[in-house]
Parts: sequence; structure tokens; C-alpha cells
Amino acid sequence: QAELVESGGGSVQPGGSLRLSCAASEDVYRRQCMAWFRQAPGKEREVVARFYKPKGWLYYDDSVRGRFTASIDNTKKTFDLQMVRLKPSDTAMYYCAAGPNWCPTAPSQFDNWGRGTQVTVSS
Repeated sequence: QAELVESGGGSVQPGGSLRLSCAASEDVYRRQCMAWFRQAPGKEREVVARFYKPKGWLYYDDSVRGRFTASIDNTKKTFDLQMVRLKPSDTAMYYCAAGPNWCPTAPSQFDNWGRGTQVTVSS
């Protein structure tokens, strides 16, 4: 069964850190693009980080570059997102997704999604 399961969300104060993890089933992990998206209340889902596996390329949205680091573990079949210096504007539901080999930014082009994990940054 194609599956992505996120974990690691929670509530932190501004400036704090969280690490999200996405566990993928065998068949989903074969997809060539893994990505983290987020969606805040009343806003559209937006891509945060993308990993193009054939080349090992990582892409970050400008809003998180320098603060978020994505990584992949081929042994565990996980795709993690380390987040530091968190801001209230990072508050959102975070989703892991697997997609096609052109590794797009549009959520509509991703076929496999996890259920999401909530990140709340507040003092």
C-alpha cells in the first residue's frame, strides 16, 4: 500500500527547533521526487523543500532557506526536515509528498501524500 507517514510536529516558541520525519512505503520511496509542503489556515498549500533523488539536488523556498534542512535516508526510507529559528509565520500543517521526476512545485502534480503533522510557533 502506497503510504507516507509524517511525525515530529508540535508547539514551540519563536526561535525554537523541530525535526519532522516522513516514513515512506517501499513503492512510494521509489518516486524520484520527495517534497515537504505546508498549509496555513486560509492559505494555499506551498512547497517548502524538494529533493530530486537521481541527482541529489535539494531546493528550498526562499522563506525557509538557511533555516530548514531536508535530508533523506535510503536505508530507513525516510525524508526528514530539520527546522531551526522557527517563526510564527512557519505555523502550518506540514505534509510530505512524493512526485514525478521533474520535481515540480505545484501540489496538484504530486500523487502521494501523507496526512500531515501540525507545527505551531507561538510565544
